[in-house]
Amino acid sequence: TFYAMTGLSNAFFLVMYGIAGVSKIMVYCSRSTEEIVGLFISIAFIVDSVGYISNEFDLYYCFGGPNWTNDTMDAAAETLAGVVLVPGCNPTKPLLALLLVLITVYVGVVIFNFKYSPYLNAVKRVLVADYALVVAAAVGTVLGSYFFREINLGKFYVNEERPLFQLITFIVPTVGALFSAITLGFIMSLLFFMEGNISASIVNNPSNKLKKGTAYHHDMMVTGVINAIMSVFGLPFVHGSLPHSPLHVRALADIEEHIENGNLSEKIVYVRETRLTTLISHVMIGASLLMIPYPLNLIPIPVLYGLFVFLALTSLGDLQLWERLVLIFTEQSLYPPIHYVRKVPQKIIHFFTFLQILQLIGLCIITFGKSVYLKMLFPVFITFLIPIREKIIPCLISERHLLSLDGNH
Repeated sequence: TFYAMTGLSNAFFLVMYGIAGVSKIMVYCSRSTEEIVGLFISIAFIVDSVGYISNEFDLYYCFGGPNWTNDTMDAAAETLAGVVLVPGCNPTKPLLALLLVLITVYVGVVIFNFKYSPYLNAVKRVLVADYALVVAAAVGTVLGSYFFREINLGKFYVNEERPLFQLITFIVPTVGALFSAITLGFIMSLLFFMEGNISASIVNNPSNKLKKGTAYHHDMMVTGVINAIMSVFGLPFVHGSLPHSPLHVRALADIEEHIENGNLSEKIVYVRETRLTTLISHVMIGASLLMIPYPLNLIPIPVLYGLFVFLALTSLGDLQLWERLVLIFTEQSLYPPIHYVRKVPQKIIHFFTFLQILQLIGLCIITFGKSVYLKMLFPVFITFLIPIREKIIPCLISERHLLSLDGNH
């Protein structure tokens, strides 16, 4: 009941955002804010994957020392919620999990970078690169579920006794529970609002050369309605997110490559604007429910975490913030001929990057800290990134330099 009340509160606020046109404030959301959130999500994917491997080693990379009892093993087997684990020491399991993560990432990155190779023609190279994630998942699944099938790498728990679409039984909540649900719903709506609009803003950036109009307010209302339905059935919430939204645009785009002074740059010249790709992909996602528990449970959990790392790494190339981070460790004479390098002094470039990193560190402290109450402030902190960029940073860096560093893509 509390989950449903929180979700319904979240949905109510999202619908109100759409009706009131609150998304208009995103005109103040600059590239700086978008890239801080984008890089943070990549970091979160990597941290989550590293945390999984770390837990595997903590649980299983042991050799039955004097402090390792049956009670300890039983407790360890229930540590990771939703994952069926084999109790006891098994050093092979964490080592194989780490290997599968690395293999999945390696295969995905190699195929993703195939578009830069001299083989085939440009269209076929891009087509192969678009299926990097699928091929990486297939390779990892074959290795983990066939060649190493004797080792239990864990699988997702599916409660087959519970109907998929079952209405939640509502009970009359206390005043305190109702107030808590509304508060959490409001905080969650801020997160969905910011992340959804930032994703839409990156997708609709002028550099992508999209011709069809935007629908920020409509998106908020649709997201709210969908989450209201998900809430009453106790299903997970949905919202626009990074990095797959911009990656979807690139998959539909024709991209030109330019080489200047040995540096490769890419420019989108045309995007096939169609709803069919998203419609078909989401129909297939819905059809995947028919594959639960079999054969989806054949995919080892380490492969899924490897895909998270792959998404994180492949999204870095589109972030100017990451590009400027690399410049900090690059010899100045080898700087690429980028527009802001030509127009902005080096110390100003690094200072602006430093200010962004400070904001990124703030997001990481709030998210990866141990305080649950501090984590609840994460959506609020993301919202504050906008006034920080609009009111504080212009006092430290001239508007002329900001226009070069933080203008349109």
